[in-house]
Amino acid sequence: MDPGGDLLGAAEEWHYSDGHRVQGPVALETLSSLIRVGQLGPGSLVWHPPWEEWRPLGQVEDFAGLFPDNLHPTPPPLPGNPSASSGNDRGPQGRVLGGIDWVWCPSGTFRMGSPSNEPGRSNGETNREVTLERGFWIGKFPVTRAQWMKWMADDPGKIRGRDLAMPVENVSWHDARRFCERMSRKEGAEIRLPTEAEWEYACRAGSPGPWCFDSNRASDLPDYAWFSENSDGRSHPVGQKKPNAWGIHDAHGNVWEWCEDRYTKNPALDPVDPRGPQVATGGDFRRVCRGGSCRSPAERCRSAFRHRVGAEHRTLRLGFRAAMNAIP
Repeated sequence: MDPGGDLLGAAEEWHYSDGHRVQGPVALETLSSLIRVGQLGPGSLVWHPPWEEWRPLGQVEDFAGLFPDNLHPTPPPLPGNPSASSGNDRGPQGRVLGGIDWVWCPSGTFRMGSPSNEPGRSNGETNREVTLERGFWIGKFPVTRAQWMKWMADDPGKIRGRDLAMPVENVSWHDARRFCERMSRKEGAEIRLPTEAEWEYACRAGSPGPWCFDSNRASDLPDYAWFSENSDGRSHPVGQKKPNAWGIHDAHGNVWEWCEDRYTKNPALDPVDPRGPQVATGGDFRRVCRGGSCRSPAERCRSAFRHRVGAEHRTLRLGFRAAMNAIP
């Protein structure tokens, strides 16, 4: 089957995850049966000794043939060993470093921007194919007040008594960069803001529609987001809504999220690892924000919607989500 494993020695040592819990060990034949009856899909994660990471079933050669060709793209493999126990390992749910839960996003190709007929589409959402040549980690949630205070020792929101699981707000692009730089020095990792392309890729998690879920119906958005329709005009603790297919929460609504890129009306058309202009043009120092906020209407929470804010600007409903190249 897979050259990375000794299947004869691990016939009864397969573990699998259906996205909610880890099961196993089970026999190879049991996994095949679960696939055939539809209980496990190509994005379900599987592990057995001596693999060092979980893998999607659709990427394991002998299992891949059991799936029809027209299924959705598989979610990324999430590191973790179900037989290992360490403070920094949460099995198939991802990893924890510096008090932040991280989700792995593999390299891949996707359609960035929006088609011309997408309701609510605005200028600058050029629809094109983009390839990200390397995988990256991204925060499972927006950075919270507790995480900010752990590293920065202040509370920019300045609203006493609010839940520490609330997303941090009132931070500028420069503030967010300082957070990442301080955490990088302490943890020995390259922690940063995501590029605009990385943010949209992680938000979509394989979904080609307006939002991170397969449906095109705005009526389904309240299940995934705090926005103008259901938030009572205020942000809420992270992780209360459904995650996308890769386990990422609050990609829509709650707080706007800073990206690394400078804003330009006509986004970079580079087909590989696109980035905004490296030098401010015409004195425009605005940066890209994504995702919408608790006061945004549904169309401004779309995966492709682009907002621009001055890098020094601070306001409530303006936060961020961290990204990282590798975990040391």
